[in-house]
Amino acid sequence: MKGALIGCGFFAQNQLHAWRDIEGVEIVALCDRDEERLAASAKAFGIARTYTDTAQMYADGGFDFVDIATTVQSHRPLVEMAAQAGVHIICQKPFAQTMDDARAMVAAADTAGKTLMVHENFRWQSAIQAALKVVKSGAIGEPFFCRVSFRSGYDVFSGQPYLAEGKRFIIEDLGIHILDIARAFVGDVVQMSATTRRINPAIKGEDVATMLLHHEGGATSVVDCSYATQRRPETFPQSLLEIDGPKGTVRLDAGYVLTVQNESETVTDVSPPVLPWAEKPWHNIQESVFAIQQHFVDCLKAGKQPETSGADNLKTLSLVEAAYQSAEQGRMIDVSSL
Repeated sequence: MKGALIGCGFFAQNQLHAWRDIEGVEIVALCDRDEERLAASAKAFGIARTYTDTAQMYADGGFDFVDIATTVQSHRPLVEMAAQAGVHIICQKPFAQTMDDARAMVAAADTAGKTLMVHENFRWQSAIQAALKVVKSGAIGEPFFCRVSFRSGYDVFSGQPYLAEGKRFIIEDLGIHILDIARAFVGDVVQMSATTRRINPAIKGEDVATMLLHHEGGATSVVDCSYATQRRPETFPQSLLEIDGPKGTVRLDAGYVLTVQNESETVTDVSPPVLPWAEKPWHNIQESVFAIQQHFVDCLKAGKQPETSGADNLKTLSLVEAAYQSAEQGRMIDVSSL
């Protein structure tokens, strides 16, 4: 299976490492408008074909899928070009700037008969997967409450300075992951409300957000995100969980400690492995990149839709839009109206 990757920036290096580790997959072409960055990635990963023009890369072809690792503004044209070229697509999050753009991309892939997956990797962290396995086993019964929390003071702007420039920040960049985790545990959302704050005066968007979700099955979840929280020890980039069911509770605490309390209590260390190319504290995110890309490959081979398909991601993206609307308007938002 041959692939091409568009965008050789900060996070794309993780994707390139992961593709190299996945059996039966080879990245054969790279594309980036920054020639220096493009050359550095090509040299580091031994990729001969390089392009600064995406259209030329598609015209030359010779690959089965494309990994779009660019910023959100470019996603729609790149996805539509990929669909027209007849290749499968994995696209970085946030998937789209608007719901109309997102729906158009899903439609383009459907029309072409190609798989479209969004790189929504947080749910693929091994610690999150361990907690999901417990919940899906029925060990605590059907959850009625879920809390997913990501609170940190880590400087994410040094590696990705563009994050400080957007009018939208933490919900669009990080909260989308945390909202997707909540959906994975307790299902789709009917209504939600949100509040936001900007604590860091050096950025343009919000860096604190708290969201209340009402799910289809009657469960309630609280999703809270912060890049303005000073913690010692720093928990970045861990997502912490608390899930209540009628038979017990599941908690994922700082330090990757998974506690299940029902008729008995079990405490398990679910620390993620540190892959050979990974480094702490990013190792849980880096491991999830490998896991989601393996899932993409497995789905292509089996002819199945990925868990975080483009169509599925419309539901997560609608929560991002609902959160911003709620914070701006000060009211509960009906998600189905988006």
